[in-house]
Amino acid sequence: MVLGAVAFAPAYFDADYLPLKVVTSLFCIEFLIRVMTGLKYSPMGLIARALTQRRPPEWVSAKPKRFAWTIGLVMSFSMMITTNSGVTGALPRKICLVLLWLESVLGVCLGCEIHGRVVRRGWTKEGSRL
Repeated sequence: MVLGAVAFAPAYFDADYLPLKVVTSLFCIEFLIRVMTGLKYSPMGLIARALTQRRPPEWVSAKPKRFAWTIGLVMSFSMMITTNSGVTGALPRKICLVLLWLESVLGVCLGCEIHGRVVRRGWTKEGSRL
């Protein structure tokens, strides 16, 4: 979230979009790595693992996380395309920051919540990869 907020601030206050272009590209690469390989080779996953080394792991199902990462990949890819092609606007930035804030501050993964609702409605099975 800090990385996103730091990149969004110059765009909002100074109309300087270079940090936003760089960060959206990094997020897109990060989510692509997560979707393809999981957290094992993800740069942010490696940093998170190093920061939480002394804490016992809190295991969760990989299916909802993978679904959420796929949503993150789609969103970061669309943000990367729009910011790097010169399209500016506050709505995508606000949506991205809200989602980052929900997960980092409140611990609510919206993608995981959506996955749970999809499974409960019977639109897919718990074990499937959506």
